[in-house]
Amino acid sequence: MSADAATAPLAAKDSAGTTTERGKRRRGGAPLRGLLPLALGLALWQVLAPEQSPYFPAPSAWAEALWPLLKDGSLLTAIGWSFLTFVLGLLLATVVGTTIGALIGANRIVDRALGPTLESLRVLPAAALVPLATLILGYSMQMKLLVVVLPATWPILLNVRTARRSLSPVLMDTSRTLGLGRGERIRKILIPVLTPSMLLGIRVAAPLALIITLLVEIVTRINGLGALLGYAQASFLSAQVYGLLLIAGVLGFLVNWAVTHAEHAVSMRMAGRPAD
Repeated sequence: MSADAATAPLAAKDSAGTTTERGKRRRGGAPLRGLLPLALGLALWQVLAPEQSPYFPAPSAWAEALWPLLKDGSLLTAIGWSFLTFVLGLLLATVVGTTIGALIGANRIVDRALGPTLESLRVLPAAALVPLATLILGYSMQMKLLVVVLPATWPILLNVRTARRSLSPVLMDTSRTLGLGRGERIRKILIPVLTPSMLLGIRVAAPLALIITLLVEIVTRINGLGALLGYAQASFLSAQVYGLLLIAGVLGFLVNWAVTHAEHAVSMRMAGRPAD
């Protein structure tokens, strides 16, 4: 065997390892590079902003306006309430959407009967649910969760329903023939088939749940970051509004980053490969 032939596998392995490391660095740096236009825009705004502008204050004024909220703890408390509502709402939407989607997709007759209804309810605006939910549950945490969960459920439900509907009946019949119990069929067949679609639905539902959380807080003034935004807007505190909007944008960025990496890690684990 020649020396070139002997070293070829090692070279290929080194090349693959180098490519993998380069891919990791590229994926890790892409989100930060995406923030560069925002950082440059804020720097340009700071330089060109007119002094004492009532509508377009400089970014440095945003920090000054947010300092009282940070000092008395109301800002961190509001972020905590919004984050709690978002997390609970997304978890409930995942459980409800996955369960109902799998049940509907498993029955062709039920799927055809409920298909038009599901598609029509999917486009119902979340803001339209606030008066009804407030009338039934009042200004409470339960009301916030209801308004967040219902719209966030649809992306997960419809994706899981489609995945369950596309599952071959032959595969399920074969598992029964092999003597697999209901629990084994769910664990070994249904979960691997439905998980990718569920993760895709969660990726769509997560930013939607955060947006609706802020929306219902702005409308109802219930504890949260959106309530602070509503109070600042009503008091014509433009610098504080801009600062709170920036915080909301950062939260949205972090949520998208976390959900994307979680989806990637679960997909790699299911494929039998180590997560990056």
